[in-house]
Amino acid sequence: MLKIVHTSDWHLGRRLYGRSRYDEHEAFLKWLADVIEKERADVLLVAGDVFDSGTPGNRAQELYYGFLFRVASSGCRHVVIIAGNHDSPSFLDAPRSLLKSLEIHVTGSAADDPGDEVLVLRDTEGEPELVVCAVPFLRDRDVRVAEMGESPAEKERKLVEGIRKHYEAVFDRALELGKEADLDVPMVAMGHLFTAGGRVGEDDGVRELYVGSLVRVAPGMFPRYLDYVALGHLHVPQAAGEAPPVRYSGSPLPMSFGEAGRTKSVCLVEIGDGKPRIGFPEVPVFRELVRIEGDWTVISGTIDSLRERDSDAWLEVIYRGDRVMGDLREKLETALEGSRLEVLRIRNDRIVRSVLGSMREGESLEDLGPEEVFERCLDAHEVPVEQRDELMRAYREIIAGLDDGERETP
Repeated sequence: MLKIVHTSDWHLGRRLYGRSRYDEHEAFLKWLADVIEKERADVLLVAGDVFDSGTPGNRAQELYYGFLFRVASSGCRHVVIIAGNHDSPSFLDAPRSLLKSLEIHVTGSAADDPGDEVLVLRDTEGEPELVVCAVPFLRDRDVRVAEMGESPAEKERKLVEGIRKHYEAVFDRALELGKEADLDVPMVAMGHLFTAGGRVGEDDGVRELYVGSLVRVAPGMFPRYLDYVALGHLHVPQAAGEAPPVRYSGSPLPMSFGEAGRTKSVCLVEIGDGKPRIGFPEVPVFRELVRIEGDWTVISGTIDSLRERDSDAWLEVIYRGDRVMGDLREKLETALEGSRLEVLRIRNDRIVRSVLGSMREGESLEDLGPEEVFERCLDAHEVPVEQRDELMRAYREIIAGLDDGERETP
């Protein structure tokens, strides 16, 4: 049996409401290396979005290369990495020659020759043991030629067709290679894309891959002779096809509070005679995310419970009580004093509801500018006219200082 570990969407360098997640990522990579060694995995497949940015910082790079060195020094014979839509193809490709000497194979950019995306991995005696069709994230320019006046529907059709043809060319080349070398070994495919019917989580950071288009590819484009298809991009672990087995491993860390409490995993695939066996080692929770929703009694009670077990969770607090709580932030600071808990986000739905209650027919919150929202809050709370000028000046100063100056003063 050949053992393969499939993972994706690490997003090294990603932050959550301004907080660094390097400690979580470091703990995950240590855990993953331990799993590879414990399971005596032969191959590691990383299906894109290694980094959260095309220009990763020094700490993110340090985690990446440190992990690769440890895996290369273990019993795992091969690592195959493809670029995702968050990755810089040129950045991933830059050290590929050096990494190849360690049996770490990187495909950052779509190749002009489909054969360059086909890898024949060999065992310790130099005999072929696995063929990998390592297709990176395909950018718009890789798969279609833009034309003047084309409709959105035509653009989408060309994108889907271009992606399908690219994969088809890679699969055809893999079959040709197998026949030429008389190979009788398993074949797997890798990709970073959005399949039709794929599930996304609430506010999990998954974004459309192509601007102005909702491109979804049919899982049926993967031929049945493949033994396994390892996909990246969707952060919810899920199956996208059964013949062959097509799976998203999902992200190892929850990307937002909307994913709080969701089980994360990697895929452990055993390929030999018959149907592949797939297991799902669960990724430990390295930093608990907790969303607290309700009135103040619910919020304070949940905080007390977390304090009792000395939790260091990050919290999102959504106040849904009927009573107006203008001092919600101050009450939270008092409730958290002396604990290891930290609130990353506060949403006061009582205030939001008061603003929505003043909405005109056909109007939504997105239609209002920041000052209009604040003015309606003042109206909803019947703030006297003589106090409004001073409050508005203070509000403008706050808006001007938000997001490190990204917002401009209205």
